[in-house]
Amino acid sequence: MRWRGRGRGLRWRIAALAAGTACLVAVVLGALVHLWTVEDIRSRGEARAFNTVYSAMDVYRRTGALSDGAALDPPGLPERLRGPDDGDRHTAYDDRVGAGPSAWAAQRTGGPGSPVLAVQVNLGPELSNVPRLDAAMAVAALLALAVAVPASVYGAGLLARRLGRVAETATRISAGDLDARTGPVAGRDEVAAIAATVDAMADSLARRLRGERQFTADVAHELRTPVGGLLAAADLLPEGETEDLIRARIRDLRGLVEDLLEISRLDAGAEQPVRVRVPLGEVVREAVARTGFGAEVSVRDAASVETDPRRLERIVANLVVNAHRHGARPVLVTVDGPTVEVRDHGPGFPAELLRDGPRRFRTGAAGRGAGHGLGLTIAVGQARLLGAELGFANAGDDGAGGGGAGAGGAVATLRLPG
Repeated sequence: MRWRGRGRGLRWRIAALAAGTACLVAVVLGALVHLWTVEDIRSRGEARAFNTVYSAMDVYRRTGALSDGAALDPPGLPERLRGPDDGDRHTAYDDRVGAGPSAWAAQRTGGPGSPVLAVQVNLGPELSNVPRLDAAMAVAALLALAVAVPASVYGAGLLARRLGRVAETATRISAGDLDARTGPVAGRDEVAAIAATVDAMADSLARRLRGERQFTADVAHELRTPVGGLLAAADLLPEGETEDLIRARIRDLRGLVEDLLEISRLDAGAEQPVRVRVPLGEVVREAVARTGFGAEVSVRDAASVETDPRRLERIVANLVVNAHRHGARPVLVTVDGPTVEVRDHGPGFPAELLRDGPRRFRTGAAGRGAGHGLGLTIAVGQARLLGAELGFANAGDDGAGGGGAGAGGAVATLRLPG
């Protein structure tokens, strides 16, 4: 959903850029056409006046008569055409107010001080067509804009959809779907290159993660036999404090191996839940009792849910054990409909866990105690397998998943499907 909103924004930004570019091109072209047309009319008018003076001067010198609209020293003649005494023909454009746009051509009839023969060509009719030309250019620009904007929106939509496929694939990969791929993307442009790069990155990441998971599973399987042998050998030790200490450490090691095996099975997708309808309150009470830790269980709304009771007990037990090991008493377990909440009164979850979720072999802040960090990871994996939602927050943070450790303790909330 987040990418779709960005895709729409990208589409309209590209459309706005195309519309702005089309407007700019239309304005520049319109200005160039306007200036070129006006200059062409002026140059052609001056050429006509120049040629008319040539023929009128020839008639005047042969007959002394004025022809072709020529006049001697006309009152409207521009001053710059009255001055030259070189006997050559000169032209000028006159746009003075009241005189109307005109092209003038003039030539002195004799030596210095002789009259000036001049011809005026009225350019008003031709220049009056320029506003109509400007209007036609404006209409053409609007039509081009009307075509360019939908076309750019459509083209931007195609680009946004192609980028959306890549973004959705990257999102799925970041969420843990190692089999997500963009697949072939039409074209040979940068988007296709990005899609191919994302797929190649996903292939490499999948190979590495699968290799690490397989290594973890192999190590755990290989450790089961020697750990079992150690536990059997511990039974041969004479009773005493040393024997108890060794047996406790071996039990911890065996628990770690079993946790590693469970995580390996969850990662491999080899686990399948066996669903039955059970009373949630009774299952939670039994799971808490089996942990051996004292926790207050409160059932506000007794409800039955269809789930795998063994996995549900595993989740609740891990949450309760984590609360006792890393939090502080009292630990409160509340059942409200299909929701189970486990709260302690310790330093709360660290900000890193609230932001990124539990990570194996990382316990977060030192104030939460020591451990291998697999309990919450297993709880999250089992909850995902059951289709449940497991969230973490700190009391006093209004249930928000951000912020640092709260003084009210850590709160884990399990929401099961009804």
